[in-house]
Amino acid sequence: MTLAERLRRALEDGVRHADGYLGGDTRDLAQRYPQGFTPAAVLVPIVERPEPGVLLTLRNAAMRQHAGQIAFPGGRMDPGDDGPVAAALREAEEEIGLPRAAVQVIGTADRYQTGTGYEVTPVIGLIAPDTALVPHPGEVADIFEVPLDFLLDPRNHGRHAMEWEGRERRYFEIMWNDRRIWGATAGMIVNLSRRLATIA
Repeated sequence: MTLAERLRRALEDGVRHADGYLGGDTRDLAQRYPQGFTPAAVLVPIVERPEPGVLLTLRNAAMRQHAGQIAFPGGRMDPGDDGPVAAALREAEEEIGLPRAAVQVIGTADRYQTGTGYEVTPVIGLIAPDTALVPHPGEVADIFEVPLDFLLDPRNHGRHAMEWEGRERRYFEIMWNDRRIWGATAGMIVNLSRRLATIA
């Protein structure tokens, strides 16, 4: 079974494999955001090579939100976006110069609700290894690749907790060399890992 076939089969499963929000309970979010969440989308770009990798970005340290954090390319959906796939592809083109036509979209994974009021739809896509990328200097400090197998391995999914707004919050953390992947980005990776674990 090819990588694309495995991903498609995993995404066809309608069962939600993990809650969002720092890898934990989302019940209190409904009280915090009674008007609903702001829709957003990210692209999970998987580089299609014999040992596939996943592209991630290091956000510019001068960014107003989530400065210096590791994330997938993406952001809030604009009124002109035709759904989360269009939003993720637009954001990836703006942030890392990834042409929309260069992405083979496989499908969407579990939506992830964040403590900052966003409901993020991860869009899974395959890209060729030689795809040229140009980071937006105002938004992206670096683009790097992490082996897909490493990210999906549950042994690399650290569970942690912190005090935030007077309550204990749980989150996932994945360390790749000196790169700290945590919070919503790590949570979406864990969700995908759980889906793929059901596919032989």
